Amino acid sequence: MSLRHAMLGLLAVQPTTGYDLTRKFDNSLSNAWHASHSQIYPELGRLVDEGMIEVVAEGARNSKTYALTDAGRAELRRWLVDVEPSRQQRNESAVRMFLAPRLLEPADARVALERDLRDVLAQRATLEEIRAAIAEAGGSPFEPAVDLGLRMSPVMEEWIRDQLAALGDES
Repeated sequence: MSLRHAMLGLLAVQPTTGYDLTRKFDNSLSNAWHASHSQIYPELGRLVDEGMIEVVAEGARNSKTYALTDAGRAELRRWLVDVEPSRQQRNESAVRMFLAPRLLEPADARVALERDLRDVLAQRATLEEIRAAIAEAGGSPFEPAVDLGLRMSPVMEEWIRDQLAALGDES
């Protein structure tokens, strides 16, 4: 998935500012894709230059609200319908969890894996809160991404617990 297509998709749902795009990535798509301010704002500029989006309002502190253009909608449709998705995923946590038990002393590997387990549990709690807010609001186009994260969470938790068990007792 490319950042640009994720941004086009979010803007297809609703015109928004760069700041709000970052929040939407953090609050609903974080289990599928992470994007920071430093990635989003340059991409917004490129999308404007290419005619995929346009500024539809300007607010306080140079805030700009962006919306999808017809060209952006056509590109998003093309990507969703015609482009074979990449099945490759980048997941830093998975790489770290793969390497830690193999490269670190057991005590250090345990520290790293326990931290990752806490992170997985915290992410699940956050997703549960988002799911509750979505239900209270009567639904959201981000509901499937949140659902995916909630379904993946128990798998990650079980895998980390298995890795911890393979390390044996701390003593």
